[in-house]
Amino acid sequence: MTTFHETRPNAATKPVRWAADAVLAMREGARVRLDYSAQSVWRVDRIIEGIRHEGAPYAAVENVLRAFGAYTGEVIARQTGAEWWSGSGEHWLRTPDGRMWDPIDEARRCFLGDGSLRLLCRDVVTAAGMTGAAAAAKTP
Repeated sequence: MTTFHETRPNAATKPVRWAADAVLAMREGARVRLDYSAQSVWRVDRIIEGIRHEGAPYAAVENVLRAFGAYTGEVIARQTGAEWWSGSGEHWLRTPDGRMWDPIDEARRCFLGDGSLRLLCRDVVTAAGMTGAAAAAKTP
């Protein structure tokens, strides 16, 4: 019997680890529970907003933002069947309809005040749901 992680593509290795690190750090350091639900991404957005308002320099939070982006990507992957892809050191998601999404970059944009992980999650899940519904409607 294979487990969920054994069937994942190799590109998922780092983002899955970064996401797990975010879950652990939030649970132990901030006592915030991240459970891979879409609702938990709202908490991540608020945490990033708080970090931004504290005036933390980007260099000091770069790895945290990467972990939060990977966590959001994992939420999306689990809800839509998206897969992690990588190239040139970058990681992004490919949804079953072939679209590419970059939750790690969205976390960076969120920190800069020009992005939202919860909206990204909503948009991807909605798009994947619409695609799935359209495909199901065409099936006899």
